[in-house]
Amino acid sequence: MHSTAYHIPVMLKACLSGLNIDPNGTYIDLTFGGGGHSREILKKIDKGHLYGFDQDPDAEKNAPDDENFTFVMANFRDLRRYLKIYGVDKVDGILADLGVSSHQIDEPSRGFSTRFEGKLDMRMSQTGDLSAATILNTYEEEALHKIFGIYGEVRNAKTLARAIVSSRANASFESIQAFKNLLDKYAPRGKYAKYSAQVFQALRIEVNQEMAALEEMLEQSTKLLKSDGRLVIMSYHSLEDRMVKNIMTKGKLHGDLEKDFYGNPIRPLEPVSKKPIVADQEEIETNKRARSAKLRIAKKL
Repeated sequence: MHSTAYHIPVMLKACLSGLNIDPNGTYIDLTFGGGGHSREILKKIDKGHLYGFDQDPDAEKNAPDDENFTFVMANFRDLRRYLKIYGVDKVDGILADLGVSSHQIDEPSRGFSTRFEGKLDMRMSQTGDLSAATILNTYEEEALHKIFGIYGEVRNAKTLARAIVSSRANASFESIQAFKNLLDKYAPRGKYAKYSAQVFQALRIEVNQEMAALEEMLEQSTKLLKSDGRLVIMSYHSLEDRMVKNIMTKGKLHGDLEKDFYGNPIRPLEPVSKKPIVADQEEIETNKRARSAKLRIAKKL
């Protein structure tokens, strides 16, 4: 399977530039997917090594046959544990593209998109027990309200949660179409596409425990980087971007920036640019998924 058919890498040049690649360095691509970013990193590596992480078995089919590359079938929240197995203590750069791969969205059986009929799945790793159907059919109303409100920023989250609980008393949610029929009743007029996307995003985040995994990954990454090592993260919604910004500017996920006696900031990272990098209009026209991407780059102090 060719990588560009699987997933078109977003802001490729900016990501490579952000990593500031040393040909003899050690690098991590935490979201290997179709391998688009990884293949370009490998072109710049001589005696160094690249480790590509992905929890989706489909991604392994895209792994390049390169002595400088190792594919790691794992969630990036287990980053340090797996690197320890390979004897890696410090790295020169870490890249993560937090978007769902085009392959996962475009594969009806995975249940990520409202465009196709299929099961309410949404698991990035096929070994996970929790699916979107399980959430819709078993979560309490209060938990559903919280998920839609926080992860999807759905305005009528409470009303929707109540409707789901009421509806499943008659018949459980198994298919995407059955759930879409319910959403259609509660979406604001003329805004069904945006509304359903927000709801599906919320379910996907909960199914894959994305926020908890991101927290763990970011905290581990700051410890793994060598001095002057680069952290390059691309996010697609405000919850992710806020966490990435906090770790890069404040050195922690929550709370205010701490300063020493002389007023100097205490943090392990320093942003390379103050504002996030966004895709230009030309890239957005050829790859719509680049539209909401925000790229942040920081270096280890």
